Amino acid sequence: MADPKEDDFLDDPEAAEAEAYAEEMEEIDEGELALEEIIAERDQYKDRFMRALADAENARKRSEKDRREAENYGGSKLARDMLPVYDNMKRALEAATEEQRTISGPLLEGIELTMRELLNVFKKHGIDIIAPEVGDRFDPKVHQAMFEAPVPDTKAGDIIQVAAEGFMLHDRLLRPAQVGVSSMTG
Repeated sequence: MADPKEDDFLDDPEAAEAEAYAEEMEEIDEGELALEEIIAERDQYKDRFMRALADAENARKRSEKDRREAENYGGSKLARDMLPVYDNMKRALEAATEEQRTISGPLLEGIELTMRELLNVFKKHGIDIIAPEVGDRFDPKVHQAMFEAPVPDTKAGDIIQVAAEGFMLHDRLLRPAQVGVSSMTG
């Protein structure tokens, strides 16, 4: 016995055409659905790719920044340890009297040459001296107040004595200049 629906299609060509159209639309819908899934998957992979690309670029930038910092500041511990050498050589030269200069001229000249070479090495590696002078204004960013004292003819915040020079490594403070500061008021 034949299916009554099949019999209807045999008798009604429009119904058969409608059924064929419905099947075709179902295939198109399945095709569109598959295409949409493929597009969604493509978009997901594209998003992952863009994120991976951004992560790689950020890692490259971080690596470059770390390399620059290591190059500029990697020797800061050694540089900081060399500062007392500079201080002691400077004190030795400043303490020499004229009589000692006459007697030990070549020795003091050797110390001066060594001091000059040390300063050249500092300069080569980005170490600059912070050399405040009496009368300059105290700057807490680069100076360290070792003491305060009321000194006539000065204003509060004026440097009244320089105990030790300070040093910068590129744009970072290695050691602040050690100074005495006026506390005069009014």
